[in-house]
Amino acid sequence: MTDSTNETTRENPRKVREGIVLSNKMDSTLVVAVNERVSHPRYGKTVQRTKKLYVHDEKGEAKIGDKVRVQETRPLSKLKRWRLTEIVERAR
Repeated sequence: MTDSTNETTRENPRKVREGIVLSNKMDSTLVVAVNERVSHPRYGKTVQRTKKLYVHDEKGEAKIGDKVRVQETRPLSKLKRWRLTEIVERAR
């Protein structure tokens, strides 16, 4: 059972990632590259993995090269599962 104090906080908070915009050619959609540093399971060496996320950008304000913060959301299309929350840094 949940009480009234628990209703305002989510039990499983949504994931938040930061990445670089690779493409903004689609209508209200961005492609964002998110780098992740993980330790190799056998050798222990730290390796970088890049994941491409499809991000919903309602206003179309992000440009290629911008550093953005995205948040996990409900499925918006076949591939889009993320939503743009803020532009951290503009491309120079």
